Amino acid sequence: MDIMGRIRGEFVDIIEWTDDSRDTIVWRFPRYENEIKMGAKLTVRESQAAVFVNEGQIADAYPPGMYTLETQNMPILSTLKGWKYGFNSPFKAEVYFVTTRQFTDLKWGTQNPVIVRDPEFGMVRLRAFGAFSMRVVDPGLLLKELAGTDPQFRTEEVSEFLRQLIVGRLGGALANAHVPMLDLATRQDQIGGTLAKALTEELAPYGIAIPKFVIENISLPPEVEEAIDKRSQMGILGNLDQYTQFQTANAIEAAAQNQGGAGEGLGIGLGMALGQRAAGGVGQPGYQQPGYQQPGFQQPGYQQPGPGYQQPGQQQPGYQQPGQQQAPSAPPPLPTPEQWFLGVNGQQLGPFDRGQLAQQISGGQLRPDTLVWKNGMAAWTAAAQVAEVAPLFGSVPPPLPPQA
Repeated sequence: MDIMGRIRGEFVDIIEWTDDSRDTIVWRFPRYENEIKMGAKLTVRESQAAVFVNEGQIADAYPPGMYTLETQNMPILSTLKGWKYGFNSPFKAEVYFVTTRQFTDLKWGTQNPVIVRDPEFGMVRLRAFGAFSMRVVDPGLLLKELAGTDPQFRTEEVSEFLRQLIVGRLGGALANAHVPMLDLATRQDQIGGTLAKALTEELAPYGIAIPKFVIENISLPPEVEEAIDKRSQMGILGNLDQYTQFQTANAIEAAAQNQGGAGEGLGIGLGMALGQRAAGGVGQPGYQQPGYQQPGFQQPGYQQPGPGYQQPGQQQPGYQQPGQQQAPSAPPPLPTPEQWFLGVNGQQLGPFDRGQLAQQISGGQLRPDTLVWKNGMAAWTAAAQVAEVAPLFGSVPPPLPPQA
């Protein structure tokens, strides 16, 4: 310190600190050789605390207010310096200002994913990030455990330590919450409150509390997010058969607008596919030909035609238009036989047709309590409870009695 600083040190001191850095936790008041005169004025503002350290030992701590440093309001330091005997000379002590407001610009995040067990998706890896606030609740403990003699202790010096504590607690908090992965977004506030309480208890020996803990986002690996997106798309589409028809119709319209040969071929192919699909609906249960009326239905004003009446455009049976050749008729395809499967001793046997099922009953493999299944059944069912199989038990003769 220059000569002017030494001269100013002989006058009545004004000890105060106005913080303009927004990230300083502890600041040591600069004083020439740490000499503070009797009668000095100490100003401690809101969100501050002043701590006097004498010969490495915390002597006095002052909450917000204005103080005149005399023996009556410095009991501990006065005892240490022997002021009770009337010493009026300057005393040596370090003054540390500690910020007690909340520091809200602290961030946290997981560098590596946290593995948790999800009830629906099994083992998943989660990443998370967010923010939290920190506050000093015991300036003395903070000086002893973290700041020490640092003349300017900033948040960056303790943020990594806090981040490691948070990541270490995050996995346990997510697992103990017992919340499915798809519901984590609705429970982030609750999980954050639990983490804030747990971190405050763990940081109590350091004089630090975590008033607020915010989880901004919990994310999954990209490949898992893509799988969830596909699953969501399938749920939104609903009936895939109707969606396919809609896409086919759009493709036909686009092909019709394309006058090239490829567009015409594509339109013809899609048109044939739609024709086959429409033809496949004829004969299905519930199908009704356009214009068909239920038996007994009579349109108002309609009169039943008399004998010999022939509907216009209708041809008599056996009538053949001149020049038209009768196309040879082909037999319909053979019906597909039923295929049955049996569950015997934890193994799947089959497929069997109806005749083979009777042989299985005779051989003792198929009993009334044996599980059976065929295409179209929702689940494996006992044979006696299946309408197609139950009658077979009465039609098969019992085994012959043993011969003498």
